[in-house]
Amino acid sequence: MFDLSYGSTDRVRVKGWLLLPISGAPRRGFVVGHGYAGPFAPVEHLPLPDAALLFFCARGLGLTRHSSISNNPAWHVLHDIQDRDRYVLGGCVDDVWCGVSALLRLCPEVTGHVGYLGISFSGGLGALALPWEDRVQRGHLNVPTFGHQMLRLERPSVGSAASVQKFVQKYPSVKETTLPYFDAATAGRFGRQPMLFACATEDPAVIPEGQYAIHNSWSGEKRLFPLTAGHLDYPEKAREERELLQEIDNFFRDL
Repeated sequence: MFDLSYGSTDRVRVKGWLLLPISGAPRRGFVVGHGYAGPFAPVEHLPLPDAALLFFCARGLGLTRHSSISNNPAWHVLHDIQDRDRYVLGGCVDDVWCGVSALLRLCPEVTGHVGYLGISFSGGLGALALPWEDRVQRGHLNVPTFGHQMLRLERPSVGSAASVQKFVQKYPSVKETTLPYFDAATAGRFGRQPMLFACATEDPAVIPEGQYAIHNSWSGEKRLFPLTAGHLDYPEKAREERELLQEIDNFFRDL
């Protein structure tokens, strides 16, 4: 487990886990994020046996629960949304950068060989964070959220997106004052690292148009792994997950 203080205004202790190879020093390192519903624990199925894997929990969630931030996704995504400079998503982007700092502090030998893995919530965070993170050489974003915020407000959704929709109906000003500054598709225009995207054609929680908007806007080299669906069970899911793991292995082989 790692535990690193960060933040210039509100001190937050970002927590998580560091997994190391069973034998030998790590050849490369990865910062690994989580979805809004977890898992808030290391996963062991990643095909990266020679890597240091740092699993971080974003502020307010998992190990990094904070007394002032709800860990319920419907409320977490609204925390300080009325204030662009204090909106929780900005702090969570800081936590991605903090995770990279923690990985390099704990495993300096992986410098220059760092990847990022983000899914759903942390996929969107990755798109927001990596364009300004030159210590990460390449990344993978799986069904990333926070793309095309204005369309995200219009499309039927469940989960955290629905919560934002309800809030905007009552307080429409955040459409102009906050949300445009946290659009992962806008940030993607500044992305330079090679990126492997997994985007779904059907998804009740993260609109497919938003996922593909992030992919389409990404300025660096990119690959696309199309998924039948995201945040859903479907007959092809197990096969597609196996194929995606193989694609991840291939994509990061030369990291």
